[in-house]
Amino acid sequence: MNTMKNILIIDDEPGICSLLRTILGKEGFMVDTTLSGNTALKMIKEKSYDIVFCDFRLKDKEQDGSTLLQVIHTASPETAVIIMTGYPDVRIAIRLLKEGAYDYLPKPFTATQITEVANRASAAQPLPVTTFITPAPAQINIAAPKKGPGLQLSDHYVYGESESAQELLRQIKLVAPTNYSIVIFGETGTGKESVARLIHMNSARAQKPFVALDCGCLTDELAASELFGHEKGAFTGAVNATQGALREAQGGTLFLDEIGNLSYNVQVALLRVVQERAIRPVGSTQEIPVDIRIIVASNEDPAKGVEKGSFRQDLFYRLNEFNIAVPPLRERLLDLPLFINGFVQEIQQQLQKTCGAFSDDVIEYFYNYAWPGNIRELKNVIRRLCLLSVGLQEIPLSFLPQEMMPATPEAAQQEDSTAAEQENQHHLKTISRQAEYKKILSVMKQALHNKTKAARLMNIDRKTLYNKLHLYNIKL
Repeated sequence: MNTMKNILIIDDEPGICSLLRTILGKEGFMVDTTLSGNTALKMIKEKSYDIVFCDFRLKDKEQDGSTLLQVIHTASPETAVIIMTGYPDVRIAIRLLKEGAYDYLPKPFTATQITEVANRASAAQPLPVTTFITPAPAQINIAAPKKGPGLQLSDHYVYGESESAQELLRQIKLVAPTNYSIVIFGETGTGKESVARLIHMNSARAQKPFVALDCGCLTDELAASELFGHEKGAFTGAVNATQGALREAQGGTLFLDEIGNLSYNVQVALLRVVQERAIRPVGSTQEIPVDIRIIVASNEDPAKGVEKGSFRQDLFYRLNEFNIAVPPLRERLLDLPLFINGFVQEIQQQLQKTCGAFSDDVIEYFYNYAWPGNIRELKNVIRRLCLLSVGLQEIPLSFLPQEMMPATPEAAQQEDSTAAEQENQHHLKTISRQAEYKKILSVMKQALHNKTKAARLMNIDRKTLYNKLHLYNIKL
């Protein structure tokens, strides 16, 4: 029972305080509320609270969730502090959890979420790794979940816990048992082939072949041969007959990556296969029936290719019985710890060596980086870091690939000098950068190197400050 548990709600929105009081009161908790951080400090001194729900951004200028967290932990280390925010920031979540926050809840939240975290905190149970965010994988061992929403999962696929990742798995679960043709679109490196393989694994064709063919660099003649096969002597160099991908996938699934790169003639031939479920190998007069499921992928939504006239509309409609959009990595940063740890475990097994721990600077930089190459780029970066850090305790920021790092002050000045020769405006830019550089140093010193406080003093967000620190190579 929770009747003896005391909870304090700190939020400058009266509606939130009232809502949480009602929800938690029904669970048997004794609930106090306050709209002010300063008032909360007085209440904490006068009464012992088992759980505190605290808004991260309060109207008290001198108080925020981070400050209150430190004060509460100093006064009562056993109190579970849960930070709430309407402006979720993964970097802030990492820092708060490292500072001792029990959980970090982005608004809007549901009554179920509130009661679950309150009951868990009341029972002094540790948070599962599926919480909003997890500490850096250098400090904990995060294992990718092996059980999904009713899916047969692959050991080679890293499953996320973000909302977009769960929606992706929900769609896979929905369409996998059907025989629908599917269009998967997403940026380069987002894992479109992994999604296709997962669909195949959860279909009735799972015991049959999964054949993947990259259409990105196929000429007309080569594409026809690779898809439909050819007879011996069908063209110069055809010394042996080949089956082609469509026949190799018989009974199973054919995955065509970069479908938009197929020429018009090959698209016409593929349309006939989709309609008739029969192929004619190059150089043959005989049609061969095929029983396959077709899944295609593209970096661009094929519907846009139809609009531009580069993709046949009738073929698109035949293939697009269901479509899945794979989100880019920058839109699912909540899954970053799972990806990092999953790749680290895989690479360490391959190397048969242990790499260094990821430093806070590296982890934070990962959250600020745009990841244009998505999951594929992340894996390649981790391969590099693991190899370079074998035998080291920690991976420093300097180990990151040069193309990921922002320009140094010297490079920035060189860029300004080059532009100056063309536009004769370098002097003003240099003065501006020098002034900004000196201002940042001054404010950081004033804030005792507290980045959150310094960003607030300069009226910028912490991400902007972090980028400026790296731009000017300021190390604190």
